[in-house]
Amino acid sequence: MFDLFSSDILFWWCIMFFVVMLSSFFNGLITPKILLISFRKRLFDEPDKRKIHNAHIPRLGGFAFAPCILFTVAFAIGIALIFSKDELIIHLVAESRTLTFATCAMMLIFLIGTMDDLVGVRYRNKFYIQILCSILLILGNVWINDLHGLFGIHQLPWYLGYLLTILVIVFITNAINLMDGIDGLASGLSGVAFIYYGVIFMLDEKFIYALIAFAALGTIIPFYYYNVFGSVEHGRKIFMGDTGSLTLGLILSYLSIELNFHTPNETLVSYNYFVLAFAPLIVPCFDVVRVFFHRIRRGCSPFLPDKNHLHHKLLAMGMKQRKAMISILCISFFLIIANMILSCFIQVTLLLILNMIAWLLFIKYLNKRIHEYNVLKKTQSEE
Repeated sequence: MFDLFSSDILFWWCIMFFVVMLSSFFNGLITPKILLISFRKRLFDEPDKRKIHNAHIPRLGGFAFAPCILFTVAFAIGIALIFSKDELIIHLVAESRTLTFATCAMMLIFLIGTMDDLVGVRYRNKFYIQILCSILLILGNVWINDLHGLFGIHQLPWYLGYLLTILVIVFITNAINLMDGIDGLASGLSGVAFIYYGVIFMLDEKFIYALIAFAALGTIIPFYYYNVFGSVEHGRKIFMGDTGSLTLGLILSYLSIELNFHTPNETLVSYNYFVLAFAPLIVPCFDVVRVFFHRIRRGCSPFLPDKNHLHHKLLAMGMKQRKAMISILCISFFLIIANMILSCFIQVTLLLILNMIAWLLFIKYLNKRIHEYNVLKKTQSEE
């Protein structure tokens, strides 16, 4: 049973705080150097008619993500082993296969993201690499083996579970990538998710995965500052690029599937583990699915970019970027809490349907507000 005030748990909370501070410190040191290199080599995200920004802004902010996360997790594990934490040693041995293949997958997605930010990579090739990363995670025994009652399904045969895992990892990775449309959105949503996964894994007593979540959280804090509050005029603003968004997407998919894979312990047994695993990803996943089908309905390629994402709709209502970003983060936080609570009382399939209905009604409401805003602007311009 999880004891919040035991000496061991207090030790682990101290380790998690240390991990956040350490990864944040290292990325805070590295990001200014990345900015300097970007300006010297003129490695910018060029503005165009589809993008919101109209200035030349460095796009290499994600270069520090994977190295900072890996270093911080390894260093924290070393510190914990100095104190002879037997539970960590046992967990490391049990999860060694998973962790090694997950590291390989992270480095592979980091490299393909780097290539894309520097020289460009076709989206098909990125899909192939994402599938390969999914296979690496499956080799590490990270796969969706149980739907926990979704559509009445519980245990899955390995061949269906492996296929579903590949689809989910590719989907989540690209969902985070596609949400990187306004300042602070992808990193903010990822930050909310990492806090959530870190706390849940702590409650679940899976300390190694909590370390990964909190290390990732600390890594994106300095980036978030430069991305949201950095001055373009003073050369202090930066984007994460595909290197960052793909890395964050893969880590989030890894943590969500890992959480779904485990059997609930006494602390979390009242919650549905499928809901626990994927609640922080509702906003990016639902938005991408809606946009995907919207493009198909219009006769367009579902892979071609447009301005129909949730953040585009909020901007079309006259919201400023920062207000739109904060609004979406609040929506994500609300959906996490609501789904956790409701999963104790409502069957998971019905809960999914209610989420879908609520999301569609919300989008319909936004479309109505956009129409009213456009009519008002037209009226004002005519006057």
